[in-house]
Amino acid sequence: MNKKVLKEYIVSFLGTFLTAVGLVSFLMPNKIATGGANGIAIIINGLTGFPVGIIMYAVNIILFILSFILIGKAFGLRSIICTFVLNFFVDFLDRMVPFPKFTTDDYFLAVFLGVFISALGMAIVFSVNSSTGGTDILAKIASKYTGVSLGINLLFIDLTIGIMAGGVFNMKVGMYSVVSVILNGIVVDYAVRMIKSNCILTIITDHREETLDFIMKNMDRGASIIKATGAYTQQEKNMIYVAVNKKQKGEVVRKIHTIDPKAFVVVQESSDVIGYGFSDFQNFF
Repeated sequence: MNKKVLKEYIVSFLGTFLTAVGLVSFLMPNKIATGGANGIAIIINGLTGFPVGIIMYAVNIILFILSFILIGKAFGLRSIICTFVLNFFVDFLDRMVPFPKFTTDDYFLAVFLGVFISALGMAIVFSVNSSTGGTDILAKIASKYTGVSLGINLLFIDLTIGIMAGGVFNMKVGMYSVVSVILNGIVVDYAVRMIKSNCILTIITDHREETLDFIMKNMDRGASIIKATGAYTQQEKNMIYVAVNKKQKGEVVRKIHTIDPKAFVVVQESSDVIGYGFSDFQNFF
């Protein structure tokens, strides 16, 4: 196992641990079902009393069997590992150690803290192109047979779980579960974009060679040269097109200002850049 893969596994496990903390400390004690396998497990726990962690194992095993039968091997090894590592952390923190659990009448506080912590953990897992399984699998199956987008199916399934929580527990729990599903989606989406965010720089400068030399030698980035013509001056220009991470963006812009204070730079954020130095193609299939 190379260092990059090892780092991705460590990051994935950190993310699953944070997700488990949010669930065990805030959401599970207050019966808030945020969707996913954990949401199904919380509802079954309310009906049967079986530990949530044990139920999550059973639910995910059934879901993975369904995925192999109906949609093939759509989930990578890391996603399967992360799914069951999350199950382990939830069960471990819930039953095996005296981990703090906050039962409160202030459901908003429980939802806010629980969703923020668990969604941040999920975003960390997603940022290394892994998954925690759960209702992602049901959404993929539904998408295959209905043609409806994955995101819409996932939202519908998780909202259904939230509504079911209201039927099993009470209306207040159900309403806060639905709110938590929506809030979880927003927080995960925002956090993933912040974690994975890269920048695309389009640079127009009369000092092309010096700028390219800095980018390729100091930043270890490739670049493309695009021929252009100034609309006002009608002079031919060479635009430099380069993708960098957020840390490198500041270094490149500062250096460009030193080289050519009259340079024109357009900065665009991008959540995904595929290729050398960024994400691998196989992570997107």
